[in-house]
Amino acid sequence: MAKESMKAREVKRARLVNKYAERKAQLKKQAKELAKEGESAYEVYQQLQKFPKNASAIRMHNRCSITGRPKGYMRLFGISRIQFREMASAGLIPGVKKASW
Repeated sequence: MAKESMKAREVKRARLVNKYAERKAQLKKQAKELAKEGESAYEVYQQLQKFPKNASAIRMHNRCSITGRPKGYMRLFGISRIQFREMASAGLIPGVKKASW
């Protein structure tokens, strides 16, 4: 089980990413347009640098929604492999059954 502070940190990062996503996209688009016209986009990039570090989506890390485990994450289900196995064995995930051959 992950520490509650680690889970809270990821939630905080997700909120920051969502908060700044639209503004960052606009500035990036503006920078590309300036580059096409052959002008300098230095000022635009300076504005992008002023955003918080955690506003970048690359800093987010996938975690299990139940335990907060960072490794063995199954993106399709949003949980770790361990929780997936337990839930699948208990029949809690529809359409998933244990393979046997």
